Amino acid sequence: MGFDLALLWAIIIIFGIMMYVVMDGFDLGIGILFPFMKDSRDRDVMMNTVAPVWDGNETWLVLGGAGLFGAFPMAYSVVLSALYLPLMLMLVGLIFRGVAFEFRFKATEHKRHLWDKAFICGSLAATFFQGVALGAFIEGLPVVDRQYAGGSLDWLAPFPLFCGLALIVAYALLGCTWLIMKTEGALQKAMHDLARPLALALLVMIGIVSLWTPLAHQQIAERWFTLPNLFWFLPVPILVLVTLFGLFKAVARNAHYTPFLLTLLLIFLGYSGLGISLWPHIVPPSVTLWEAAAPPQSQGFMLVGTLFIIPLILGYTFWSYYVFRGKVTAEDGYH
Repeated sequence: MGFDLALLWAIIIIFGIMMYVVMDGFDLGIGILFPFMKDSRDRDVMMNTVAPVWDGNETWLVLGGAGLFGAFPMAYSVVLSALYLPLMLMLVGLIFRGVAFEFRFKATEHKRHLWDKAFICGSLAATFFQGVALGAFIEGLPVVDRQYAGGSLDWLAPFPLFCGLALIVAYALLGCTWLIMKTEGALQKAMHDLARPLALALLVMIGIVSLWTPLAHQQIAERWFTLPNLFWFLPVPILVLVTLFGLFKAVARNAHYTPFLLTLLLIFLGYSGLGISLWPHIVPPSVTLWEAAAPPQSQGFMLVGTLFIIPLILGYTFWSYYVFRGKVTAEDGYH
């Protein structure tokens, strides 16, 4: 009995995107939180918490995109055709943020605020359009004769736009709890104070998305609310509520590491709920993994290289985070 290469590649792509969401999420979240911290020294510390590691975070996005292109070319063409504009705007945001990240530390004092604004706008734009693309994907992409059959602005709808706002809140909470873990003193206290309203806002956002999605899509409603599926999937929303409760308690007792770990769990649970809603469609609501898959020979050829690359990426990622572990202070100059 041979391997199901389409399923294996779906797992690899899902893993790559999940790693990107986690690792670039708190990076983008720091930019989203910049307006809440006006002091230049605090902003320096915020950026220095990710300065040694941020460059490698987009590697996972490249892995996910390249994997989709090679293993599911039909899905790649449909998704790119449908979401070309939001994905391009997301990349523009990432470019602005990356340039601002480097130039801010080299700018003179009276021009640094311009790069701060570029960093904020780039982080907000990249996050918002990621959420918009995700929302449009959940809404469904019409496919006729293996080609995208919708319009170029179909993503400009209430649900995708709301998902963009929800992702901004999620990344802001991820960045906030990252800073709780990596900083100390007044900056850490400010993040502790900010974590509560952000967690509450995220709870509201999750509740709205969780109701909106099944109400708008009969197929998703049947997936979640018919028996015996209801009993199988009920632990996911229960765990979300338990995790949020634990997050509030951890913030209240001024914990350092627990808030970030619980936020990661929250992101994972949200990702799991998305997978439950859409499985096995790689282009919802009609195209499955196996219908969009490349020939087995192509998938097998790519898999050989990928099985070498993923441990390498995991290795240098772990090593970089291990080397730069611990608290970051204003005296640590990573630029």
